[in-house]
Order: sequence, then C-alpha cells, then structure tokens
Amino acid sequence: MRVCSRCVLPETFPGIRFDAEGVCNFCRSQRKDTHAAKKRALVKQRFAELAAEIRATGHADYQCLLAYSGGKDSTYTLWLLRECYDLRVLAVTFDNGFMSPKAFENIRRMSETLNADSIVVKPRLDLLRRLFAGVLETNPFPPKALERASCCCNACVCLIKNVVMRIALEQRVPLVAYGWTPGQAPISAALFRMNPAMLKQMHRTRTRPLTALAGKALDPYVLKESHFEETRAFPYNVNPMAFHDYTEEEVLEQVADLGWQAPEDTDGNSSNCLLNSFANRAHLAAYKFHPYAWEVSGLVRAGVLPREKGLGSLAHLGTEAAAQETAARLGVEVPPEMGLVGQRLTWE
Repeated sequence: MRVCSRCVLPETFPGIRFDAEGVCNFCRSQRKDTHAAKKRALVKQRFAELAAEIRATGHADYQCLLAYSGGKDSTYTLWLLRECYDLRVLAVTFDNGFMSPKAFENIRRMSETLNADSIVVKPRLDLLRRLFAGVLETNPFPPKALERASCCCNACVCLIKNVVMRIALEQRVPLVAYGWTPGQAPISAALFRMNPAMLKQMHRTRTRPLTALAGKALDPYVLKESHFEETRAFPYNVNPMAFHDYTEEEVLEQVADLGWQAPEDTDGNSSNCLLNSFANRAHLAAYKFHPYAWEVSGLVRAGVLPREKGLGSLAHLGTEAAAQETAARLGVEVPPEMGLVGQRLTWE
C-alpha cells in the first residue's frame, strides 16, 4: 500500500492524491506561515484569562468537568487543568463496558495524585451492546464522520458528550474539558461556548442515529428539553491539547511521572478501549483505511509525533484475543479480512 511520504495517509483514504514525489494533497496544502502558531497562542491566552476569572468567582463545587477516559491524553489534560491552571476538576468517566481493567486503576491513581474528584457513569451493558452492534451493522453516520472515527467511536463519543454536558448543566459547572489531540479537535474548536439553539441542533444531530436504535432507553444518558432553557448558564467547552505545544514523548514522560501505566491489550491509538480496538479492525475491513489516519497525519505534520511512530500506532490494533472477546460480547463476528488487514498495515 502506498502511503504519503510526509504523513501517514494511505492511498485508500478518501480524497487523497499523490504527486510525483509521493506527497499527498493534504500535506501540499498545509499552510507555510505562522497563522496556526499565532492562533494557538491567542486561544491559550484567552483560556488562561477565563480560568483566572472562574477561579475568582469562588465557585463552591467544581470549576471544570473533564471527560476522563484514563488514557494518556486525557491524563495529560487533567494534569494541565490542575497544575497549570489550578482548577477544581470533576473527572467524569463514561464506562462503555469494554475498557481495559488497567484504565480504571489509572483513573483511580491519577485522580488521587492530582487531587480531582472522579465519578463513573456506567449505562446498562445490554443497551450499549445494542447500540454498538447496531452501528456496526447499519453504519448510520455520514461518510465524512467515518474519515475521523469508526462507527462505534462516533456512537461512544456522542454518549460521552451528552453525559458530561448534562452533568455540567445540572451541577452548573462553568467549564467542560476534553483531552483530545489537535487531530481530533482542531484549534478552531479549542475554546467555545454554545448557545441554546446550537446545543439543541448538535444534540439532535448526534443522537438521532442512536435514538433510532435504542429509543427511550437512552433518556437517562442524553439531554432533555429542560437542558436547552435560555436562562441556563451554558459552560465553555475547551480542548487544552489543541493549543498547548507538546510532543508525544513529552506526554508519555509526564504521565509516567504521575504513575500512569499503558494497558497492553488495546491498540496504539486508544490507550484503554477494547471496543475501539475492535472497531478499528472492522473499519479497516470495510473502508480499507484506519479511522484515525487523519488524526495521526495531523500530529505528524505538527511535529507532535514522528512519522515512523505514527505508522506504528496505526499498525497496532491490539491483541487478537481481545478482539475475539469483544466480538463475542457484542454478538458479532471478527471481520474475515483480518489476515489481509495485518498485511496492509505493514507500511513502508
């Protein structure tokens, strides 16, 4: 398989075109000026001012809610929020039923080390199984969404966003944070505040595919009409990793210093989720490219991740035993093309 000589996008990625030197059109269109760096600095300054303003209000409970998976990126974000901005954080973990056991040990240890309160939201496994097996079968998300994440990941992220926003609104937490890389959430979406109409529209768009599969069983985990009231103080949304300069090695060193340990049974792009590992395999078999190829390519272009390590992370899909176990719990089969997928991932 041909892969861009600068980033990690393969020839099977939608819309890709290579020139004579093997450079893809996405790399060729990359801005050459300092616009992105200036915008990062501006957003970072705005967030520092917002954090200081929130601290000054003396909010009684929590100043920030973090969607916390226990992975390396969300752990690094928790460290930034606590150590760099001195915010009181409530770390909310959405347990999708397929997390590596080591993830929960990381969540407990990191929350204690960084002095953050932690709660776990765990929907019924039969509901989650119905949703995740259903999206694998029907692919209800628009094709553009599948260039950034698998069907299962789209479904899971939709639920995570609903759960954390609902908790933040009900507890009046002024800030909601996500520990996502710039490839997942660019600078343009690094710090913003939704109005009620925007939130309602986004909520309907996100939940429509899942509601079609689960109906009212989703009610405890999604927003209700009362959450869209004009008088409600809507929280800011922030993704600190989009405007902080870092490298993958710096993230790993920092979380290791905190006592974080990488699970051994998941893939190279999701540090704790067995479901995501399996969904990446299914995505590769169906679409012939890795769902996180776009994200990884962005990290390589930004100098956050060396190209060789980016290729390696896409090639590591977790253990076969974990994939078989996850498939059995979902009631689906491991895609029959797995042998070929393993060969496709030996990129040069």
